[in-house]
Amino acid sequence: MDRNEVVLMGRLSAAVEEFSLPSGDTATKWRIIVRRRRRDRRGGIVTDSIPCVTYNGEAAAVVRSLKPRDYIEVTGAFRCRVFGPAAAKIWKYEVEVGTAKAVTAAAPLPAPEGDRPAETPAALVPRQVSRLAQAS
Repeated sequence: MDRNEVVLMGRLSAAVEEFSLPSGDTATKWRIIVRRRRRDRRGGIVTDSIPCVTYNGEAAAVVRSLKPRDYIEVTGAFRCRVFGPAAAKIWKYEVEVGTAKAVTAAAPLPAPEGDRPAETPAALVPRQVSRLAQAS
């Protein structure tokens, strides 16, 4: 069975943009900054800026109520959209968000030994999965 589910927890990167579509619907777009587990060669934090869009009014209202750098959790699906004429196609990847909620930042986590203080709220720390499936 195929599955296309995305859950992101991170920070809103900038102000939200809204566009009216010819159908009369409104597309709300923003980016979420998500930290990676590893650091770069100089010890800096590596992040991804992930484009998101929603056509859901409730999810859009939540995102509009946030300021840049506020924490947010979204669920949705990964989408690939193709634009332009046949000779010059543009492929765009984004997360189509179905639900969004603000996440309150918890107290900072203790820093690993020899590392800078952790800034990630406890609610945003990925949980380790020891086994996904047991071998038969």
